[in-house]
Amino acid sequence: MIQFFRSKFFVALSLVVLTLLIGVLGFRFIADYSWVDALYMTVITVSTVGFGEVNPLTPEAKIFTVILILCSVVIVGYAISVITEYIISQNSYDSIKRKRVQKQINSLDDHIIVCGYGRNGKQAVEKLRAYNKPFVIIEKNEDVIERFEDQDTLFIKGNANEDETLIAAGIDRAHTLITALPDDADNLFVVLSARQLNQGLKIISRAEYETSQSKLKLAGANNVIMPNRIGGDHMASLVVHPDLIEFLDNLSVVGEEDSINVEEIGFEKICPDGVEATIKEIDLRYKTGCTIIGYKSPREKYIVNPSADLVLEQGSKLILIGRPEQIKMLHTIFG
Repeated sequence: MIQFFRSKFFVALSLVVLTLLIGVLGFRFIADYSWVDALYMTVITVSTVGFGEVNPLTPEAKIFTVILILCSVVIVGYAISVITEYIISQNSYDSIKRKRVQKQINSLDDHIIVCGYGRNGKQAVEKLRAYNKPFVIIEKNEDVIERFEDQDTLFIKGNANEDETLIAAGIDRAHTLITALPDDADNLFVVLSARQLNQGLKIISRAEYETSQSKLKLAGANNVIMPNRIGGDHMASLVVHPDLIEFLDNLSVVGEEDSINVEEIGFEKICPDGVEATIKEIDLRYKTGCTIIGYKSPREKYIVNPSADLVLEQGSKLILIGRPEQIKMLHTIFG
């Protein structure tokens, strides 16, 4: 309903009604017509049908009529174009709304595509929204779309298994695809289609069964997440190492600036001149107070607690931990 009041159709309708109201009031009080005659004169003036005047007009009333005619020609012309577009579109407002959403999606670049808006899909979207990452959701359930659609959430109604749907979501320009469909077979088809359409795309897939994990990897998924397994491991870890797990749970990776404790930063920000340096030479601990706890090489190799003499290579990333104010200092210095 809110989107309707912001639509061009509502604006055009409001302008026409406002023009009629001004015309009636003008003829009533400027030309001293009765209310019925004022309405009659307003309608024939706005519609430009050319009937005669009810009574002779005063000079003031003639000037008012000229202004009304000029304004109404523009307003009625605009209203006719909008209403015509509304009527001839296949599904009226829904069609116009889809065109608007598609136009927004076409302007996106390096965005994330989320397939499926169930429990896992919603959790992924919440994280992306907290990080201000642009995203598009593919969902085939129209009830789900109507319930959660707003200006900041771009939905595409369709089956993520189909190439046309992925192309409409901008798969060729996307940075990452997250497929969180409830069925492993559907996720497998999505991974196959997405990898075929974009070879450089990062693909993260949900899996229900362990037997599907290797298949999804072979199909082209970079990462396969098993929510049920993660949940079970987490509960068991709370039994074995309760204090450690609670500490890790309290580490905030995403949220407001005053709550983040863990962050990653790329080589290009630490060494903007492109010259490789050691961890000791960049001395992030002294500059920001943050501690380096991990290193990811350009070859996707991870090193936990890297040594001070490790040379940072181009394309690498550092993972740091610190208090919120230290993370904020990191962003201030290295952007």
